[in-house]
Amino acid sequence: MKSVAAPIDAISASAYTIPTDAPESDGTLEWNSTTLVLVEARAAGTRGIGYSYANRATCVLIVDTLAKLVEGRDALDVAGAWRAMVAAIRNLGRPGISSMAIAAVDNALWDLKARLFDEPLVHLLGAAHDAIPVYGSGGFTSYSNARLAEQLGGWARSGIGMVKMKVGRDPAADVARVRVAREAIGPDTALFVDANGAYSRKQSLGFAAAYAELGVTWFEEPVVSDDLEGLRLIRDRAPAPMDIAAGEYGYDVVYFRRMCEAGAVDVLQADATRCAGVTGFLRAAAVADSYHLPLSSHCAPSIHAHACCATGARHLEYFHDHVRIERMLFDGALEPVQGALHPAHDRPGFGLTFKAPDARQYAV
Repeated sequence: MKSVAAPIDAISASAYTIPTDAPESDGTLEWNSTTLVLVEARAAGTRGIGYSYANRATCVLIVDTLAKLVEGRDALDVAGAWRAMVAAIRNLGRPGISSMAIAAVDNALWDLKARLFDEPLVHLLGAAHDAIPVYGSGGFTSYSNARLAEQLGGWARSGIGMVKMKVGRDPAADVARVRVAREAIGPDTALFVDANGAYSRKQSLGFAAAYAELGVTWFEEPVVSDDLEGLRLIRDRAPAPMDIAAGEYGYDVVYFRRMCEAGAVDVLQADATRCAGVTGFLRAAAVADSYHLPLSSHCAPSIHAHACCATGARHLEYFHDHVRIERMLFDGALEPVQGALHPAHDRPGFGLTFKAPDARQYAV
């Protein structure tokens, strides 16, 4: 084991915007690029890395405000650094950019701490499971039926047992698109849909019944996630095999508690690149557990694999954009084996090495 008595020498941040491989959209948003904000934390000759998928403004907040709060602290005192950062953004607002900036730093600090012990992060957190099942996620509303079938069918043929597609941009075409997906993946692969809040309450109830006939077992954000009463209504009335899920826009523990108190979801989602890092993700997991609800992670698979195995989460979102970026920019990005991600036990921290020369062309 390496010596771990180490003050944090430096925190640095950089941003990279990577074009998508095709125009993408969901029920409420269109995009053609994704920005990754990378944080590097250094102590005792060791470097930890973490990141968030956010705006370049997140990088500015880290450099101008958060770095100086963390530098000089004991590298093992991740909780202390996290609390200092949360206190510092009081007047900026906790949701949004502030929490994503904290997330990138917090993730880097967890990676650094594990590297100082020369252990995988899952060892530091304590593993509840050896692996976390994944669901392939993409199926954007901008895709043709042919590409939709190719992508989802490809995941199913590779051994991934669950896949998710986007709905809601053109409701009149949604049932037909879901039918295309079902035919592509066959009867034995679980099919999820995500409306990103595009439907009304009554639309959602109608689509829940129609999707259930096609074997859909997961309906994510049928209405906007702030409509807790609407989510509860749909959860109560949707066909019994169908889980209602939301939570990806949670930035603090209060958000997750309110969602659970309202009985709004069957499965709580959380995102360690949004909810203030691994520290915030572990807090969300505790809330879900206190309400006897399963937890599922949102996107950023290489960040979530270790924490999901530690918390006993139900599954992890293997999101097309982030999988592509993590393969491009990091050595050690995890690949599914028999439909699950297995954190590496022979690499410390998240097990990732940033490929700076490959990333340079995307720097912003």
